[in-house]
Amino acid sequence: MAPSVLQNGGFVLGLIGAVALIAATAMNRWSVKDRQGDVVTSVYTYRGLWQDCETASSGFTECRPLYGVLGFSGAFQAVRALMIVGVVLSVLGTIISVFSLKCLKMNSMEDPTKAKMSLTAGIMFIVAGVCAIAGASVYANQIVATFRMTTYNNYGGNMQGEMGMGMGMSGGMGLAPTYTFGPALFVAWIGGGILLVGGVLKSLAFREIMKNEKSSYPGVVYKPQSHAKTDQSDHHSEGGKREQNYV
Repeated sequence: MAPSVLQNGGFVLGLIGAVALIAATAMNRWSVKDRQGDVVTSVYTYRGLWQDCETASSGFTECRPLYGVLGFSGAFQAVRALMIVGVVLSVLGTIISVFSLKCLKMNSMEDPTKAKMSLTAGIMFIVAGVCAIAGASVYANQIVATFRMTTYNNYGGNMQGEMGMGMGMSGGMGLAPTYTFGPALFVAWIGGGILLVGGVLKSLAFREIMKNEKSSYPGVVYKPQSHAKTDQSDHHSEGGKREQNYV
C-alpha cells in the first residue's frame, strides 16, 4: 500500500479517535441508573468523571461537580488520569500527524524526517488508545462489581449497597440504586480502538517510506583499476599520434 494512503488513513482515524476521547471524557453518562425494575421513575440519575447529575420527570436537570481528590477511590482517580493522558497524547499525535503528511509541502523537510514524525504520531495514537480502553475497562469493571453487590444488598441482604468508586447515590424506600454502563463507556472503547488502528497505519507508513528511501539510494559503479590504467595509456598514445600528425 502507498505510504501516502497509510499516512492519510492514520491521520483521519487518529483525528476521529481524538474527538471521541474528548467527547467521552467530557460526557456525564459514564454510569446510569438501571431502571429495569422501576415501575414509575421520578428521578433519573447518572454520573460522569466530573459531575453527578439527576434529571426529574419534569425535565429539570441538576448536576453537582465532583470536586476533591481524597473523597474518591484510587480506581476512579486512575480512570480520570488515563482519560486525560489519552486526550493529551491523541491531540499531540494529531498535530504531529498533520506536519508529517506527504501531501503537505514544507520548506526543508525531507521524507525521512516526515517518516520519523509519522512514527512518533503513531506511537502516540497507540498509547492514547490503550489508555482510553484501559480507563473505560477499569470503570466498567467497578460498575459490574458494585452492580452485583448492590443487587445482593437490596434483595438478599440487610445493608445498603455502595458504589466502590464513590458513585453511589442514596435511593428512596431504603434501597440503593443500581447502575449500569453509560454511553460514554462505549464512546471511549470505540475511540480507543480507532486510535489503535490509526497508530498502526502511521507506523506502517513509516516503514514504507523508509523502504522506498533505501531502494531509491543512488548506486556507485565500481571500475577496476586495471581498466582505468589501460584507458589512460590509450589516451596518452592517441595524444602522441595527434602530435605527430601535426608535426
